Amino acid sequence: MIGFALGALVVAAAAPAPLVERDVAVRMRDGVVLRADVWRPAASGRFPVLVYRTPYDRRGAQDAGSTVARAAARGYAVVVQDVRGRYGSQGEFDPYRNEGRDGYDTIEWAAAQPWSDGAVGTFGLSYPGAVQWLAAVESPPHLRAMVPAMTFSTPRNFFYSGGVFDLSWTAWIWNSIAPDARARRGLPGPRSGAEARAEWERIRDSVQRRLPLDALDEFRAVAPYLFEWMRHAPGDPWWDWAELRGRYGRVGAAVLNLSGWHDEAYGPEGAVTNFQGLRAARGQERDPRAKLLLGPWIHGSVTMQDVEAQSRSGDRTFGAAAVIDYAETILRFLDRYVRGLDNGVDREPAVRAFLMGENAWREGDAWPLPGTVSRTLFLAGHGRLEAVAPGAAGGASAFVSDPARPVEDPYATEPGAHDYRRLVEREDLAVFETDPFEADTRVLGAAEAELLVSTDAPDVDVWAKLFDVAPDGTAYNLMSPGLDVLRASQRAGGAARELLRPSEVYALRFPNLMTGNTFRKGHRLRLVVCGSFFPHFSRNLQTGARETSSAVTRPARIQVHHSSRHASRLVLPVLER
Repeated sequence: MIGFALGALVVAAAAPAPLVERDVAVRMRDGVVLRADVWRPAASGRFPVLVYRTPYDRRGAQDAGSTVARAAARGYAVVVQDVRGRYGSQGEFDPYRNEGRDGYDTIEWAAAQPWSDGAVGTFGLSYPGAVQWLAAVESPPHLRAMVPAMTFSTPRNFFYSGGVFDLSWTAWIWNSIAPDARARRGLPGPRSGAEARAEWERIRDSVQRRLPLDALDEFRAVAPYLFEWMRHAPGDPWWDWAELRGRYGRVGAAVLNLSGWHDEAYGPEGAVTNFQGLRAARGQERDPRAKLLLGPWIHGSVTMQDVEAQSRSGDRTFGAAAVIDYAETILRFLDRYVRGLDNGVDREPAVRAFLMGENAWREGDAWPLPGTVSRTLFLAGHGRLEAVAPGAAGGASAFVSDPARPVEDPYATEPGAHDYRRLVEREDLAVFETDPFEADTRVLGAAEAELLVSTDAPDVDVWAKLFDVAPDGTAYNLMSPGLDVLRASQRAGGAARELLRPSEVYALRFPNLMTGNTFRKGHRLRLVVCGSFFPHFSRNLQTGARETSSAVTRPARIQVHHSSRHASRLVLPVLER
């Protein structure tokens, strides 16, 4: 069961207080010193080591109930480190760029210490999850296992998504990164998280609506890397330094991949892609040492000790079944593959995934889960989704997208599932919907959409958003914004844009509409197609110019075709058993 406890959280048994050594110097290959706190069991001897690396101040990860404390009580030495350029550590912070080398050096340093038995594992969520992968593809010889939670597989779905720049980086930098950067450099402005959040409330709208993006001058001194990210298109080979895909053969560690359906959109895709990549790289190994755990959670909530917070996502509740003991889950996995304990983890199903709506787990030894079949629904006239392909007279559904008046997310600051029934009252989108399901229908995995689209503009963004619509009209979103958007000029995924010709029909493909949801009998599946979903991602100006360097916008008429010649479709992964 991938070692997670249902219901009440497990509390670690009392143990002698661990030894904690503060501000330990860990020297990197280039001479930069990173600072860490080292927790060790009270007993003497050599211990397996866990490494946790963070940009968020290592002191915040070490309270009495933390995974760090529980690991030390369990018999691990734990290294808790500030990454380069953050808090106690020397050097310049350049997000993610140094984490491969620094992670390698820290893992090998930990393995060589006199209190270490040479076996090292890693854990962490979000940025502390990403650092694990970036180190692992460097092949540190003493890394035995890792649990990278809620992180990415490719920078193309992380800094950008579908070719569109992710504007949430501005909030992350302002609230989580800039305060320490200002303090280190003596810059004016908020120097604590509370001060930064208060200021963000005042400037957020200005920042998110700013055009061109190169005019975000509030970030220039504290985050010069933001402008470098925006200078490089997602298909630019420059991004290859952060690419995990194709590098799984370099990873020798056992890996538990963990995410949630309402995680940041890169999370579930990253967990699935990384899991499948490891399984493929490890061929026919009896124990491929790769697991996949997908719950209903939002980003970070799985670590919360608050049962209520774990058991809901936004306005949707999932009950006790959704609650896991995060620390116990990851430590049990690490017990098996770092300490070598025969606790049965290797004999349990490789995959566990949660079905929202049904509020139940499904498991199996492969992804997609055995019993998954593809079911195709075609877009049709009068806003319908049908199992029968359209005829020659199918036509098209049209709407006007205006970046000056974008479709806005009313829940932009509230992650998770919400009731979007009123979204369809807008005129600047197209809506397609099934008849009520005649029986419970389980959709688990990556739904795929292929939309045949034409427009009168040289470039547009197209969003394909999925909802579970109840008989009372409640319309819950099934994933977080991100993998449901595609910039038409980036449809080929290369370094160069391919602008559109007026009225020509283009196939836009959305291969990773990731979710796990049971549509109850009487519910409908709704697909909403629109040209923006602000403010999560940058706006397409629809002029052919980049939003990084221009502020000029224009409306565009977008047609979604649904005829026998141009058949737009949605392919669902339906779990039949």
